[in-house]
Amino acid sequence: MALPTERLKSLIEAALLVAGRPLTISDLKSTVLADYPVSTRYVQLLLAELKSDYQSRGVELKEVASGWRIQARQEFAEELSRLWSERAPRYSRAVMETLTLIAYRQPITRAEIEAIRGVAVSSQMVATLKERGWVRGIGHKEAPGRPELLATTREFLDYFNLKSLEQLPELLPEAETPLAAALPLGGQQSGIPDE
Repeated sequence: MALPTERLKSLIEAALLVAGRPLTISDLKSTVLADYPVSTRYVQLLLAELKSDYQSRGVELKEVASGWRIQARQEFAEELSRLWSERAPRYSRAVMETLTLIAYRQPITRAEIEAIRGVAVSSQMVATLKERGWVRGIGHKEAPGRPELLATTREFLDYFNLKSLEQLPELLPEAETPLAAALPLGGQQSGIPDE
């Protein structure tokens, strides 16, 4: 059964609003669009139209690593944060530096992070990043003690509004030099490990 374009677009919009998580085109086609003969390309066109529809609104349609979602525009973040009495957790500079190193140099071990930062990285710091869902272990390095290799997750990309690691901002020249000198890894990895 075919539906008019506007109705299909509204159905996709409703699904993105109620899902509570990003949805891929495959998710949409296998759930809310399962009864309708639509191609992947057609769903992409409908998503592009929806994205355009939101251009002058307080919300936007954004593609992140886990799929598509409707979200408030970043420019309203400060005002919208007043809706919640609970404040978002504040992370220490050490936690953010550790997360940055993992994001730009993944996969990386705690010892390699410590070598770059010049200070110990507590297991609690890594546990905090794992609990948040931003970092996970992806295996062990073939080295004495077989240290855990750390990498970012799709949740990390989603939280920071990124579709892939290639969208990470360029490092400032003063930050790039210590990174390059500390580890001969050859630069940032492309993509994120499969989950």
